[in-house]
Amino acid sequence: MARAYSQDLRNRVIDSGASARAAAGRFGVGIATAIVWVRRAREGERSARKQGQPQRSKLDPHREFLLGLLEVEPDVTIAEMRERLQSEAGVSASVGTIWTFLDRAGLTFKNVWPAPSASGLCEVI
Repeated sequence: MARAYSQDLRNRVIDSGASARAAAGRFGVGIATAIVWVRRAREGERSARKQGQPQRSKLDPHREFLLGLLEVEPDVTIAEMRERLQSEAGVSASVGTIWTFLDRAGLTFKNVWPAPSASGLCEVI
């Protein structure tokens, strides 16, 4: 993972007195980066934000509920888990959030498609 720019460089870009675009060219940073730094400085935030993914999930408080769903219904899909989580626990989460939560819990899912019925097969003549 790339490292954040130094605080000294951020301060020089922010305090340069020039436009964000001009400061970006002068200090060798991206234009969008300089624009974001100046905007955040106007809002009172001058330091770099923490990088990386959060170590906690918003689903951690609902761990027992989700694992209980899997115990009762082992072949439940993630989409069904999402619907039940919304309707029964009042928590909105994306499929990716649930997938990441289950992956960190050491659980994996396989797509298992139902076998076609005998009536759905073509006859070979």
